[in-house]
Amino acid sequence: MATRFIDNYLGYLLGQANHALFKAFDAQVRQAGLGSLEWRVLATLLEQPPMSIGQLTDEVLSQQPTVTKLVQRLAAQGWLSLCDDPADQRRTLVAITAQGQAKVAPLIDVAQAHEVQSLGGMSPAEVQRLKTQLRRLAGRS
Repeated sequence: MATRFIDNYLGYLLGQANHALFKAFDAQVRQAGLGSLEWRVLATLLEQPPMSIGQLTDEVLSQQPTVTKLVQRLAAQGWLSLCDDPADQRRTLVAITAQGQAKVAPLIDVAQAHEVQSLGGMSPAEVQRLKTQLRRLAGRS
């Protein structure tokens, strides 16, 4: 049987790997009362200095209007705080609050355990190489 284009196409393989990795974990996220974008926003802001909505948009791989609305909703829930950027009053900085940290922290442990389980067939060196190559591919090395 001939190999299909998508069976060797990196973009497709990365998408399939992402789907396989996140599918089981997503149930845990939903069980905690969060959507996948809410999880990505809170996890991204955890242990980080405040960042602009534009930077957050890039980090969570979403559209700025969507992230802006979500950030406003999470701020209203007390999970995020918003303030003007002292360097540029036109920009808003977003930070996670203690309430937001308490909401997302238990899921960090679950995510790490899920990752270990999902990559169980790989050695620690292979996992490190994979992550290094993915960061390089994403331009984040």
